[in-house]
Amino acid sequence: MAIKDSSSKTFFGHPRGLATLFFTEFWERFSYYGMRAILIYYMYTAVVDGGLGFSQATATAIMSIYGSLVYMSGVIGGWTADRVLGPRRTIFYGGVLIMVGHIALSFPGGATALFVSMFFIIIGTGFLKPNVSNVVGDLYPEKDQRRDAGFSIFYMGINLGAFIAPFIVTSVSDSANSYHAGFGVAAVGMAVGLVVYVITGKMYLRDAGKQVPNPLKSTEKKKMSGLVIGLAIGIAAIFTVIGLLQGEYSLETVIMTVTVLGVIIPLLYFIVMMTSKKTTKDERARLTAYIPLFLISVMFWMIEEQGSTTLALFAANRTDLSVGGFTLNPGIFQSLNPMFIIILSPIFAWIWTKMGKRQPGTPRKFALGLFFAGLSFVIMMLPGILAGNTTTAVSPLWLVFSFFICIVGEMCLSPVGLSATTKLAPAAFASQTMSVWFLSDSMAQAFNAQATQYFNADTEILYFGIFGFGAVAFAILLFLGAPLLKKNMRGVD
Repeated sequence: MAIKDSSSKTFFGHPRGLATLFFTEFWERFSYYGMRAILIYYMYTAVVDGGLGFSQATATAIMSIYGSLVYMSGVIGGWTADRVLGPRRTIFYGGVLIMVGHIALSFPGGATALFVSMFFIIIGTGFLKPNVSNVVGDLYPEKDQRRDAGFSIFYMGINLGAFIAPFIVTSVSDSANSYHAGFGVAAVGMAVGLVVYVITGKMYLRDAGKQVPNPLKSTEKKKMSGLVIGLAIGIAAIFTVIGLLQGEYSLETVIMTVTVLGVIIPLLYFIVMMTSKKTTKDERARLTAYIPLFLISVMFWMIEEQGSTTLALFAANRTDLSVGGFTLNPGIFQSLNPMFIIILSPIFAWIWTKMGKRQPGTPRKFALGLFFAGLSFVIMMLPGILAGNTTTAVSPLWLVFSFFICIVGEMCLSPVGLSATTKLAPAAFASQTMSVWFLSDSMAQAFNAQATQYFNADTEILYFGIFGFGAVAFAILLFLGAPLLKKNMRGVD
């Protein structure tokens, strides 16, 4: 149920509660992307130089698995909000866990501290991220034409934090000659976000997100311990089988297990929602249309999320970092993604608002998003082709152009996907469907954990080509099939 803002004052023409959620996500993303800007370098830098000494292939796999688990944990956060705490309280506890995780990483503790930190941040982000987006949707009436524009503005807030963070974190890390100092800055960022959320939320959010949509009944509570035990046994069984197939139990076993879970969990979620008696006939039809959009989103995020893995390696190993007498820290290239989102968000918000009912439907926006993502990787084939090798340091403008084209695609798909999820979700599974949306990113990074290990100087051109041209082909198929999906969306634009 949307919450009406009775105040005459607005936030850029939107409910004032959008400002609270805008700045909460600003600081949460500041902490996450600030940490992520230096994390891969911390993992593969030699121990004597303050790193962990992992191989680059292992570092990219861990980065992808970390990202996959961050979004996979949204299932826990969505369920907790829908059945136990409600979105508002779940968001708060998530922020606390994220802050604890960053604090753990800010102290030298080797690989143990890294994995402890990851655990807290994974659970905390799962609590916070899907529920913030769900509360944004709760601010608007069902037919409000401002909804897509509101999500675009919210998306800009996310990326303001992500844009600033790499500059500050890499600067602090370089000045202190310590990765841990940079991680400490991320902890401070999340603490500020919690303060903003608590103080301004009481004033502007009113009752938005306080309701528990589908609270647990007393009879259901008794079954929870058995369900948790069953899930733990299931995950342990998958881990055991994979270990036996590989002939050993190692970090690679964990990586493969998460890849398998990245496929199984969203599949089970769709089965549960499609077969639930709480899902109406129209809602079931909308879910049928949502599944192809989910899969297109997976393909999109497989490309976009490699900005922190394969493109981060390209920035460090293949890019001329000497610009105007200065040597750039490769971590600052992580600001390109959010910088272009900041620039393009108001433009796309204006475009969708100006076009109104004439704007492309959701399926064709998704097709455009995937097309531009694929094109961004086709572009990355050119440095190696034009140079005749994949060892010569090339202009940083290649990365700039690639990130820009990909973000054009992201503006067509990601904020629109958030909005479409709130509109296509069954009422009884509102927060959990938002969690499923984030599982598309989880599945993508689970696949990337396997794929990115094959990226190196010898495979660079072929690697970018397979991803790039494959995405373009699927985008064309979706664009042509859009009318069929629109029919099953039952009146949802």
